[in-house]
Amino acid sequence: MANETVIFIGVTVYMLIMLGVGAYASQKTHSLTEFMVAGRGLSLGVCSLTVIATWFGGGMMLGGAGAAYDDGMMGVIEDPWGGALALLLIGFFFARMFRRLRMTTVVDFMEQRFGKVASYGMAITTLFANIVWVGAMLVAFGVVFESLTSIPLEAGIIGGAIVIFIYTAVGGMWAVALTDSVQMIIIMIGLVVLLVTVLVDVGGWGTISPQLPEDTFRMLPFENTGEQWLNYLRAWTIIGFVDISAQSLFQRVASAKSERVAQNAFYIGSVGYLCFGMIPVFLGIIGSVTMPGLGASEEIIPALAIAHLHPAAIAIFVGAMLAAIMSTADSALLAASSVIAKNVLPMIVQNPSDKLSLSVARWAIPACGTFAIIVAMKIQVVFDLMVNSNILGLAAIIVPFILGVWWPKANRTGALSAMAAGILAWVTTLFVAPDLPADFVGLAACLVTMLIVTPLTQKFDPPRELRDGDGNAVDTSNRLGTLPLFGREQ
Repeated sequence: MANETVIFIGVTVYMLIMLGVGAYASQKTHSLTEFMVAGRGLSLGVCSLTVIATWFGGGMMLGGAGAAYDDGMMGVIEDPWGGALALLLIGFFFARMFRRLRMTTVVDFMEQRFGKVASYGMAITTLFANIVWVGAMLVAFGVVFESLTSIPLEAGIIGGAIVIFIYTAVGGMWAVALTDSVQMIIIMIGLVVLLVTVLVDVGGWGTISPQLPEDTFRMLPFENTGEQWLNYLRAWTIIGFVDISAQSLFQRVASAKSERVAQNAFYIGSVGYLCFGMIPVFLGIIGSVTMPGLGASEEIIPALAIAHLHPAAIAIFVGAMLAAIMSTADSALLAASSVIAKNVLPMIVQNPSDKLSLSVARWAIPACGTFAIIVAMKIQVVFDLMVNSNILGLAAIIVPFILGVWWPKANRTGALSAMAAGILAWVTTLFVAPDLPADFVGLAACLVTMLIVTPLTQKFDPPRELRDGDGNAVDTSNRLGTLPLFGREQ
């Protein structure tokens, strides 16, 4: 049997399993709350795995490995280093408070804290980021198929999208959490097997290390210039800070069955994500020595798999790669559909029923996915597409979001002024100084504006008290992530 046939059969079986898990999860999904946040009942194990799997997608498997192939450790500051930072910060500074809010979307929080206009900005940013993120994952899906089965990239994109649409729309958060758990186990096994096999075949790390450029593991700018440092700081913040406000992560906090589970799932997620994220990075670095001059660096992982694994093992590893891709794509689709059902639908239909909202949430998944397919077809570079999905969030959203959680004086006027200043600075920099990171300049303008405007507008625009999804005042004491890892639930 030809190698491509074995791989194709293995992938088909894997897809059928994912559809089966989605069908099983659909039995637990009868309301919008169950669809969006799994009835707020995820255990520590499931929640931790779905946090890691949400982050560990095609951007890391293909894009991260390709970035390391091209630029060593400096190429992956955004991810996995920035990704692990975001999970750690959420666990320590935000998880307990997010869980107390008993809200289902980040848009709900922005509306409660800063009003309708601010919530519109958050909704637009969230939909943009998640649709572009799904587009990046679909590109990764297509790259895998094209590299290993000779199926055209476009066909892989559409085929993968259809499977993801079905099981996510049918099962919601339960389906995403359960498939993430299965997918994460497959990812871990597949990556470890490939790394060990490659290292054995090439003669160990001692053979590779002397052939690497001396700056392969450098993690500071090469030149001490303002432009270099701005781009460097931007690399850390574009995911490391912005994704504190990511709807997909907010939903996992909301889905945890307690504050302790929410907090510790993100601690475990941060460590687990960085550890496993380093495997594609090292595979990319090894590939830069053993397979120099590769036409498309983001194909290094499939290339290593073909060169070093038996066809049956390749089929299993392809399943791992697809698991990584799907675990991120389904989370982003669910995030976008949740915002549409919870925050956009009420703008069109006053007080929609739970049944209508659930129906809209399900149909929004293929609708958002269709836009993601268009994005994927137009921009076929995984890592850049994934990172740049956060540009609006960095320039105008993350500052009011974080200060809204932690600064009692934060008010609507300060937040809206900051968002406007961030967007203006971002757009201006794009035209005036295109070599500078425009979204990071927007971040600075946003922060300075909010810190100045907020104290000056307290008298005529007093800050709103932080309230939960039921309208009750939220206890803001003991909010840091200092709960024990193990112990009885409180």
